[in-house]
Amino acid sequence: MEDRTLKTGTTTIGILCKDGVVLAADKRATAGYMVAEKRMDKVFQVDDFVGVTTAGSVSEVQLLLKLIKAQIKLTKMRARKGLSVKEITNLLATYVYSNIRKPSMIMAITGFLVAGKDSSGYSLYEVGLDGSLIKADDYRTDGSGSVYALGVLETEYKQDLSVQQGIELALRAINAALKRDAATGNGIDIVTITNEGYKKVMEKQINTGIY
Repeated sequence: MEDRTLKTGTTTIGILCKDGVVLAADKRATAGYMVAEKRMDKVFQVDDFVGVTTAGSVSEVQLLLKLIKAQIKLTKMRARKGLSVKEITNLLATYVYSNIRKPSMIMAITGFLVAGKDSSGYSLYEVGLDGSLIKADDYRTDGSGSVYALGVLETEYKQDLSVQQGIELALRAINAALKRDAATGNGIDIVTITNEGYKKVMEKQINTGIY
């Protein structure tokens, strides 16, 4: 039987820059071979200076985002202090690790990129579908179109990129995936995290019709 679970077969990107972090993703969600949603948000703010990109089963992604946001608020109320980007990522990785190992009729497959700013500076992490956690020194990409985006990132990334250059690089990398990956498409969102906080700098829809 074909799995019709709503999924964000996708391309997500995180890029570390000298003055911030850039997060980007396409806007297509699929159910089997059908394009189920053309305006799916896959980049989310979870704290004042922390954002995540999402990939995988939509229901699981939505649940984990609710849990991590609630835990951040609860910790702030109890401890009267914020969480570091690493602490937030560790919490999210723990949730993913637990969910993927629970018996279920539907596989709890999710992938996240977590980026933000705290007292130690800017940082970028990848949370794998198995709950693994990897810290990035440069860039990360996830999802079905990541292999196409990776070629662009590998070729063009430089350690001293500005945020504006990071935005342009993310756009080129997502565009490469849009051209080749069937599960990536319909638009792009780009977010920056700088000293000014979390900011959406691009939200673009792509018309795939012929008229």
